[in-house]
Parts: sequence; C-alpha cells; structure tokens
Amino acid sequence: MSRRHLVALSLSLPLVLAGCSALGDESDDGLQVATAFYPLQYAAERVAGDLAEVDNLTVPGKEPHDLELTVSETAVIVQADLVVFEGGFQPAVDDGIDQNATGTVLDVTTAADLLPIEDGHEEESEEEQAEHDHGDLDPHFWQDPLRMAAVGDAVAEELAEIDPEHADDFRANAADLRADLEALDTEYAEGLADCERDTVVVSHDAFGYLAKYGLHLAPVAGLSPEAEPTLGDLADLQQLIDDEGITTVFSETLGSPRFTRPLADDLGLRTDVLDPLEGLASEGDTSDYLSLMRDNLAALQEANGCR
Repeated sequence: MSRRHLVALSLSLPLVLAGCSALGDESDDGLQVATAFYPLQYAAERVAGDLAEVDNLTVPGKEPHDLELTVSETAVIVQADLVVFEGGFQPAVDDGIDQNATGTVLDVTTAADLLPIEDGHEEESEEEQAEHDHGDLDPHFWQDPLRMAAVGDAVAEELAEIDPEHADDFRANAADLRADLEALDTEYAEGLADCERDTVVVSHDAFGYLAKYGLHLAPVAGLSPEAEPTLGDLADLQQLIDDEGITTVFSETLGSPRFTRPLADDLGLRTDVLDPLEGLASEGDTSDYLSLMRDNLAALQEANGCR
C-alpha cells in the first residue's frame, strides 16, 4: 500500500469504525468473525452457526488473488473477535491483519497441512511470485474435503477459547461439518474410481489436491490465474491431450477463458467449467461449498468417462 493510501486510511478509519460501532450496538455487539475468502467463510459459518456474525473480506464475483482492502474491509478486521485467513494467499489481507487486527488471528495453513507444489507446476515469473507468495506449498487445500474439515475443527477451537460458554456448540457444529465433508470425500473417491481417463486439463493450478483421487492435473497456467503459459507449455499440453485422448478443457467460474478456449477451439475439444471455489460467482448465489464440489465431481465424471 502506498504512503498516500496509508494516510487516507488513517484519516478515514476512525469515521468508519464509529459507524460500525454504532451498528454493533444495535446487534448487542455479538461475536464477530472475519474471513479472508469463501471456503474459510463457509467453514466459519458452519462452525459458528447462529452464535456469531461472519463477514467475508472477498465479495462474491471478486477474484481473491486480486483483493485490495477498502477502508470498510479494514474496519471489519479491526472489529473482529476472530480473523480467519491463509497466510501467503492474499498479501493484502496479510498486511491488513498485521497492521490492524485486534482480536484472535487464525492462519489455517497449519491446520490444512498444505502439500508441496508439484514439480513443473511452479512456472511463475519473479513478479508473479512476489505478488502471490505461495512459497513451496500449494494453497488450494479446500479441494480436499478432509482438509476443510481440519480447518473447521481449528475454527471451533479458537471460537471455544473466545466464547467458552458456547464451546460445546462450536465443537458440535464442527463435528457436523466434518461428517458432511467426510461423506463428500467418499463421493469423490467412489465417483472417480472407475474412469476411462485420469488426466484433467484445467485453467490454472488450483486443483492439485484432487490428485488424491487418482487424477493427474494439467494446468494451462501456473498457481496464479494471471500467469501466462509459454508456447512450449501449450505445445506440451497439445501433445498430452493427443496422447491421453482428452475430450474437455476446463475454464473457471471467476477466471477468464482467454487461454483455455483458444486451446479447445484449436483442437476441437469441448469446454466446461470447473469451479476452484475461491469465491461465489455473484451476490445472491444460492450455491455453497458442498453443492459446488458436487457440481465439479459431475463435470469431472463426464469429462473423464467415469462409470
């Protein structure tokens, strides 16, 4: 953030906080949770239930990698009793938390037990690496329902510390969430067990955790949606598509098809959408994590000829 933006923020924030404080008085100043992007919002809402208000910093339709905090979003961080984020995934959120968080802060990277980036899937430029400090770990853990369950458990423990009176409720909600996610994990394992193909061409490298189900993910771009494939990358993908008999190239809900659509058109392949679940598509979207994951499973089964 530039010095000019910091000055503007310092001048504006007291007014925003005063307004937010007034709103908080009307709602009895209940437990406030801030989450950085959609999967964390889903886990927090399931665990908190009716016992907390959960505000998500990344609005629907917004790519979370591109998030720059507004004054009002910074105020949400300041007021939150608990802030849930993933360190290194959204640098602006990391900075906002470091400078403004007053409550408990939960970085989910430990609970999610992030996996190393697969060799060959880290072809980002130095500039892209600076903007998206993923390090050597793949941040897209929520593609694995069991890792999502572990994050839900971690949120429950933090909320239990903040509000001991309702500790049993938070833990019971987390157990219900885990049961749903374990069932989803079983659906994926069984649904992808018997397929004609196991290679999936995706827009960017956001689906590596699906490898646990026997899939081989071939991203057109790197870990960042803004990464651009080289001519050599595209040539290798075309060869892979020919060798594996791939029928479908997947684009993303919030991402541009500027690389996937031309690739599919050139090779006469069909296109479909695989949602990376980094955010909901729009305000009022009635989908949730479970329904979107099941939509992805159905798309994968159709593309790979699963029985």
